[in-house]
Amino acid sequence: MLKKSDFYYDLPEELIAQTPAEPRDSSRLLVYNKKTGKTEHKIFKDIVDYLRAGDVLVINNTKVLPARLYAHTENGGAVEVLLLKRMTADTWEVLVKPGKKCTVGKKLIVSDELSLTVQGVTESGERIVKFYYDGVFENILEKLGSMPLPPYIKTKLKNKDRYQTVYAKRDGSAAAPTAGLHFTPELLEQIKKMGVEVVEVLLHVGLGTFRPVKEDVITDHKMHSEYFEVSAEAAEKINSAKREGRRVIAVGTTSVRTLESAADESGYIKPCSGNTQIFIYPPYKFKCVDALITNFHLPESTLIMLVAAMTGREEILSLYNTAVKERYRFFSFGDAMMIYE
Repeated sequence: MLKKSDFYYDLPEELIAQTPAEPRDSSRLLVYNKKTGKTEHKIFKDIVDYLRAGDVLVINNTKVLPARLYAHTENGGAVEVLLLKRMTADTWEVLVKPGKKCTVGKKLIVSDELSLTVQGVTESGERIVKFYYDGVFENILEKLGSMPLPPYIKTKLKNKDRYQTVYAKRDGSAAAPTAGLHFTPELLEQIKKMGVEVVEVLLHVGLGTFRPVKEDVITDHKMHSEYFEVSAEAAEKINSAKREGRRVIAVGTTSVRTLESAADESGYIKPCSGNTQIFIYPPYKFKCVDALITNFHLPESTLIMLVAAMTGREEILSLYNTAVKERYRFFSFGDAMMIYE
C-alpha cells in the first residue's frame, strides 16, 4: 500500500527556480534511459539528440488565463480571486482569499469595468461567481488580471508571456503546462525538420494539479477534474505511430493525462473531449505514452507519483536526489527531465 511519504524527497529552498531560463531552451536537461539505467546531464536544446524521425511529440496547446484578480468588497475589504473553471459564459468556479468575506450574495468589485457576485459555495470551499461587465470578458481579463504564478514563486514576472508556452492557443488554464516552457519556435522547427511529428492536444490545467495530497494512503486521494480534448486529426497521427511501432513522446504530465484518458487498452486513441480525473501512480501500465519530457515536481505531489509510474518509485527518488546534488532548478520555472528507452 503506497503512502504519500513514499514520494517525499528533501529539497533545499534555494533550488526552487524563481525566474525562467533565458533563452527558454538553455535550461538543463537530465536524461534517463529506463532500459540501461544511464543518466546524462545535458542542456534542453540537446533534446534533438534523443529524438528520431517518425517520433510523435505530443504537446498541450492550452493557454494560461491571467486568472488572478484583486477585488474589494463594498466596504473596502481586499479579496483575491483566482479563476479556476468556466461554468457558463459569465459564471466561474473561483478560489477566494479570504473566504470568510465571500458569503453567498456578496458583491466584489475589481474595477469600474468588472464586478462579481457570489452565487454558491462548492463542497471543497470554492465559490461559484457571476461576473458583470460591458464588452468582451477576455479583453477585460487581459487588462486587469495577472498571471497565477504558483505560491512558491516569490519573484514578480517581468513578462507575462514567459508563463506561456510558445505554442499556447486555447484560453482556459489556471497554470502553465510547464514542461512546454523550454521549447522555442526555432527548436520546434528543428525538431519538425528531423521528421518528428508534433501533435497538439488540449488539457486545461486546473489548480488541483498543485493541491497537496492530504491522505496518507494515496489511493484515498480524490483527484481533481480537468477538461481535455483530442481531435480526430491528432488521434489519427498518434494511432498511425502506434500501428507502425513509432514512439509517442508526451511533453508534460498534462499531455500524459490526456493521452492515457483517451486511450483504449491496446493504446489506440479515440477522438474525444470531456473531463478527466485520471490518477496515475505506480504500478500503472502506460497504454499509449512511450517517453516523457517533464519538469521536477513537488515532493508528495500527484505529479511526482505520475512520473514514478514511468520509472519506478525508487528510481525516481534516486534521480531527484541526483538532481538536487547536481543543483538542478526545480518546479515551474526549473529544469527538465527526459525519460525514454
